[in-house]
Amino acid sequence: MTILPLAYLPSVEYFTCLQRDECVVDLGEHFVKRSVRNRARILATDGVMELTAHVCHANRPGQPMRDVRLDYSKRWQHQHWGALTASYASSPYFEHYAGRFEPFYRRTYEFLADYDLQLLELLCTLARVPMPRLSDRYVEASEGDLDLRPKHTQGPAFVAEPYIQVFSDRRPFAANLSFADLLFAEGPDSVSILARCRHEASCCR
Repeated sequence: MTILPLAYLPSVEYFTCLQRDECVVDLGEHFVKRSVRNRARILATDGVMELTAHVCHANRPGQPMRDVRLDYSKRWQHQHWGALTASYASSPYFEHYAGRFEPFYRRTYEFLADYDLQLLELLCTLARVPMPRLSDRYVEASEGDLDLRPKHTQGPAFVAEPYIQVFSDRRPFAANLSFADLLFAEGPDSVSILARCRHEASCCR
């Protein structure tokens, strides 16, 4: 089994596991600041860029993930959509999918968990992979489980299948960005590329 945190625009590795393994997303854990729960990595003209969804009281210890509220005191949604558009407007499939993503950067969500979950549902639909099982209680990892929650033991190395990214004429391949990077580049072929990604220790079967 693979144990995943709820994530904002999750990575290619995240979706590789959703495609191949029995997965559970842990909604019962505490929020971890500076983590995938509210951060995603995309490719910009200057290299890899990190997008951060702003949350209220990020430094509060032991805050349950389901209780974390989004903070709109800064225009992070506007900035994120601007970054996605600037980065991927020239990619083959951005225009095809843009209308599905843009509402997430116009609508106000109260809780980070609701925002992440609805984005995940969209991405799973586009990737043609099932939504993972959700757990409201903290998930204890057992021997043999792959635990991708930050602050847990480092799992086996992830090996991404290369694909042609935006700016590939000037930059080397950047592995394991947000699945959105792969989707905008390859569209429906993203599914077959996910199938060729792997973990060196074969934890995602």
